[in-house]
Amino acid sequence: MLVLAILVSACSTQKSATVDGKNIQILFDDKLHSKVVAKLEGRAVEVGDFSSSEFVVISGNEVKDFAFEGQQQENLDDAIGKGKKYILTGSNAALRKEIAVSLYDDFPSMAVYQVSYTNTGDAEVTIDGWTNSHYTISARETDDPRFWSYQSGSYESRADWVLPLKAGFSQENFMGMNASDYGGGTPVVDVWNRNVGIGVGHLEMVPKLVSLPVSMMDSTTASLGVQFKMKKTLKPGESLITLPTFVSVHRGDYFQTLADYRRLMIKQGIAFHEPPASTYEPEWCAWGYERKFTMDQVVNTLPMAKKLGYQWATLDDGWQTAEGDWYLDPKKFPRGDADMINFVKQMNAQGLKSKLWWAPLAVDPGTDLIKQHPEYLLLNEDGSRQDISWWDAYYLCPAYPPVQEYTKNLVKTFMQTWGFEGLKIDGQHLNGAPPCYNPAHQHAYPEESVEKMPEFFKVIYETAISIHPNAVVQICPCGTAFSFFTMPYMNQSVSSDPESSWQIRLKGKTLKALMGPNAAYYGDHVELSDGRDDFGTTVGIGGIIGTKFTWPVGAKKDSKVDLTPEREAVWAKWSEVYHAKMLPAGTYLGSLYDIGFDKPETHAIQKDGRMYYAFYANEWNGEVELRGLEARSYRVLDYVDQKDYGMVTGPAAKLAVQFSRNLLLEAVPE
Repeated sequence: MLVLAILVSACSTQKSATVDGKNIQILFDDKLHSKVVAKLEGRAVEVGDFSSSEFVVISGNEVKDFAFEGQQQENLDDAIGKGKKYILTGSNAALRKEIAVSLYDDFPSMAVYQVSYTNTGDAEVTIDGWTNSHYTISARETDDPRFWSYQSGSYESRADWVLPLKAGFSQENFMGMNASDYGGGTPVVDVWNRNVGIGVGHLEMVPKLVSLPVSMMDSTTASLGVQFKMKKTLKPGESLITLPTFVSVHRGDYFQTLADYRRLMIKQGIAFHEPPASTYEPEWCAWGYERKFTMDQVVNTLPMAKKLGYQWATLDDGWQTAEGDWYLDPKKFPRGDADMINFVKQMNAQGLKSKLWWAPLAVDPGTDLIKQHPEYLLLNEDGSRQDISWWDAYYLCPAYPPVQEYTKNLVKTFMQTWGFEGLKIDGQHLNGAPPCYNPAHQHAYPEESVEKMPEFFKVIYETAISIHPNAVVQICPCGTAFSFFTMPYMNQSVSSDPESSWQIRLKGKTLKALMGPNAAYYGDHVELSDGRDDFGTTVGIGGIIGTKFTWPVGAKKDSKVDLTPEREAVWAKWSEVYHAKMLPAGTYLGSLYDIGFDKPETHAIQKDGRMYYAFYANEWNGEVELRGLEARSYRVLDYVDQKDYGMVTGPAAKLAVQFSRNLLLEAVPE
């Protein structure tokens, strides 16, 4: 009866309210539905129509209408900064709703929400979930595509994070597990058209099991929001308070939303470290020889890696007897530690730094670790073990202190005993964990394993840096959409098994928004790019080059990545270009170009007073625009093929060019 009363009793008094910021305005109607207006470049643009932007679910029914009752305004000065807070109230029968909207001076395009629901009746109310920041965005029928979007969920399909929307599209972007070992992500989504964009997300300091659904309902309308499913019974007088969420507006693509999200999270206490110079050094990886490598194959390739300008060598999967135990394979290391220590010394003798592949949190069936410590396992609610598909392994619980201590001691073995200077931490399971119900762990609640995944990586990172202050700690979550909460505990991100050059570029843009414009972003093995040789993609966006070539030709039977003399010349050329420009150390200017609507696709970097542009298309014959210049003259050069394009004048200039695949330009002030 109470549910029915809530659904039907909202009154319709004509009242409304406006929350007005510098670049964002939110209009509320008499039902506390709202719409967003972007105030950008001197004009107001309605993003979409009114929608029930904040609501709850009770017994399967969405309670969306709350009769507007009043609005208050107060000054704001907290950890995020100074600003204004607007408090709006409304009611629906026995449920009172209060929306607190905070506008910060330092974040003029964002609005931060916290919503509470209070049971004002005499009977209990059970809430099954809530939705915040649910908005629509409209586009013109003449635009094709109507929208581009950033999707942050992790799925086995390893789909593009950035993609155009089509009518009928729907993706939940659940931040929990979407498969046995695919889950987690960054709790932000974004949709934009040619004129305006909108992003939403949550602002908790740890991962939460929210969804960020994006859909395109018809030919000109898309929607997005933040949802949280739960079950909480409110006794009379009790309240439910949602997670803090936000809505942001922008012109261009999603980069500004992610960059602002990062800045705001830093204000709240998340800390990033400046990447050491070592993180920008290119890497050769032994994965070309795969798991059944021989030590002779790896050692014999090192001189060529050094000759071509690579500064790191990575020993990949196959050195161990099993995941979890991490014993040295006696066939490859018959003298155990002594052989591994000697191998690291061989790498160093070639002038190469050493990095070791590793998949923490995974343990194989039948290992000594499981036999000796079955209590380390993460258990599902039914008592089953959580599978990690790639290695046919199980999850360890990242929140269990003995697992963290065991992991810390492994890092000490790798880096203190064996002498490795860096870690390649690998596996899609590393991006998120399911709730853990192992009674031995005495979790305060099962989601501790979800929320303490970053803490697990903090242990690894701090241990590694304490041993080698310039260590490279790379986390490769194998095709998943990186968790923002793990990012402070790596100093080198990676394109993470890209399926195309497009994925390398879009991931680079995303990770430089979230980790900083000079973040170390490894483009992964060039052999994973289009044509298996697209260095231009990684170099042009300020990524770090890498390779997994086998050498000499025939060193591995039927190798698809042999370094032939012809390929050696290509590899040498791009290594020279990379070292000469060292663009990862520059400032990536992700807001200058829209990765979806601007053609050709363009990326820009500022370094040492010069501007660098990277243009990408299968074929292009026409004008390109050089944005972000100062009001002065520049000489424009193709820094790969040494072609002089003459003089241009800023702040924006156009050039007529023709290219296939990519064109990388340098603008030098005169």
